[in-house]
Amino acid sequence: MEQQQYAQTRPRVLVVDDDPTVAEVVSGYLDRAGYLVDRAADGPEALDRAAAHRPDLVVLDLMLPGMDGLEVCRRMRGRGPVPVIMLTARGDEDDRILGLEVGADDYVTKPFSPRELVLRVESVLRRARPAQQSGALRAAGLSLDPQARRAVKNGTELALTIREFDLLAFFLRHPGRVFGREDLMREVWGWDFGDLSTVTVHVRRLRGKVEDDPARPRLIQTVWGVGYRFEGAAESEARS
Repeated sequence: MEQQQYAQTRPRVLVVDDDPTVAEVVSGYLDRAGYLVDRAADGPEALDRAAAHRPDLVVLDLMLPGMDGLEVCRRMRGRGPVPVIMLTARGDEDDRILGLEVGADDYVTKPFSPRELVLRVESVLRRARPAQQSGALRAAGLSLDPQARRAVKNGTELALTIREFDLLAFFLRHPGRVFGREDLMREVWGWDFGDLSTVTVHVRRLRGKVEDDPARPRLIQTVWGVGYRFEGAAESEARS
C-alpha cells in the first residue's frame, strides 16, 4: 500500500524517442531522480500512453518515424495543457524554433547530458506547480491568478503554456521596467545560460495572445538594443 501511494505522488514523465538507447538512458536517469517513467517509440504510441495515463511532463524527440514530434505536441496540447521538453538535433535552429512555436516549454539539443535533462525537467515541473503568491494580478484588461495558473483577457480565458504564463506574470509584476533577454531567461526560466531565441519566440507567442494587434504591440513593447518593457500599471489583488 505504501509503495502504491508513493508511486501516485511521483510525477509521471513520458519519454518519447525511437532510439532505444537514448530512451533507456533518459528513463534510467529520470527514474533514479524519483520520477515515474513511461516510454513510447513513436507518435501513435505516445498519444495512446498519454491518453491512458496523463503525464505531468513529456520528453519528446522531434524526429520520430511517421508522425513527427511537432504533430505529437500539437495533438497532445489539443487534449489539454501538458509541459513538453523537445529533443532536437544540434544545429537545427529552425526545428527548435518550430518546437517552441507549437508550444514546447523547453528544448535540449542532442547530444546532451542526461543530468542536464533531469535539471530541465525539474525546472519545468517546478514552474508548472501552483504559485504560492496569494494575490491575483490585473492590468490592461488582463487578470492572472497565480495559484490557479489561470489567465483571462477581457473576460476570455487565455490558453497559455507554462512559460508564457510565467513570462506574462513577470511582466505584470514589473510594469514600466525594461528587461533584456538575458534577464528574462534568468528570472523566468531560471537559467544563467541558454539560447536567447527561446525568449524571443515566447515573447512573440505571448503577444499573439494578449495584444489586440500583435504586429503593433501596445502592452509588451520592444526597447531596441535593450529588451522588452510591459506598458500598463499592474495591481495585485489580495485574497480575503
